[in-house]
Amino acid sequence: MKKIISLISAIVISFVSFTGIALSADSKKPTRIPVHNWSSQIVMAHVIGGILESMGGNVEYVPADSNAVYESIRIGDVDISHEVWQSAFGKSFDTARDAGGLLDWGDHEARTLEDMGFPNWVMDKGLCPGLPNWEALKSADCAKNFVTPDSGGKGRMLEGPQSWHGDLIPQRIDALGLGDLWVVKFAGSADALWAEVAAAEKEGRGTIIFNWTPNFTDGAGFTFIDFPPYTDGCRPADGGDGKCGSPDGYLKKAVNENWVKSHPDAAAMFKKLSFTTGQIGAMASLVDLDKMTHEDAAKAWLKKNKKVWKAFTK
Repeated sequence: MKKIISLISAIVISFVSFTGIALSADSKKPTRIPVHNWSSQIVMAHVIGGILESMGGNVEYVPADSNAVYESIRIGDVDISHEVWQSAFGKSFDTARDAGGLLDWGDHEARTLEDMGFPNWVMDKGLCPGLPNWEALKSADCAKNFVTPDSGGKGRMLEGPQSWHGDLIPQRIDALGLGDLWVVKFAGSADALWAEVAAAEKEGRGTIIFNWTPNFTDGAGFTFIDFPPYTDGCRPADGGDGKCGSPDGYLKKAVNENWVKSHPDAAAMFKKLSFTTGQIGAMASLVDLDKMTHEDAAKAWLKKNKKVWKAFTK
């Protein structure tokens, strides 16, 4: 009789244990990964998707606004964000996190800088003596070398899409007293920034564009302008006068709190996931220099870097 009771107990314990494992296994519901409008973000989306699929998960890629996405994560329309850039999206991230439903899921090893700058050949050709110090931009002799047909006789700076930063850069230019010599225009996409660099070099004129690191340009020769240092509250949106550059910032990850519960294995992997400046730049380079599709670039990166990403799954 005791043997029968012991056998039944063992069966019950095994059933409960199996049930517990089943309950903790990841849901087969797709993880919804946002896709924005710059190369490293899109390639990394597919890199993460490839890792999740290798773990038996399902993935859905969702086009999303790069600022509004944090509210989408908070309310559960999107599950994760893998490139939260502090300078551009930190405020939107903080607002969604503080409202509840979105969790800070840690930082990448890479640090970030997002600001205006120029390809190194601008300095090599002497088109604006004194760069990268921002005060070199006060010179009319400098500004005239950056005039374009749409700039009204002023030097042109080409910002990224306006959805990234709003009027942050035009506000800065005016606050620093540069508005009489310079005008800020907005690019329609990240690709338009790289096309501008190529066109300016071909035409022999100067160019100042918005750029960021980590990016493929890290190895191509690019210099950021040294604007006055960033301090908390210095931007107009935070009550400041706008006379400041961008912060040395984080590159963060965010998740929906319910996704963490429904996809515990994926959440654990994503928590560990952390890329370096060089790794992120290499992802972008496969598209922007090697002209691969984002999907093919992700496959190539995953194939070449198995030791890197497999470490996140253990």
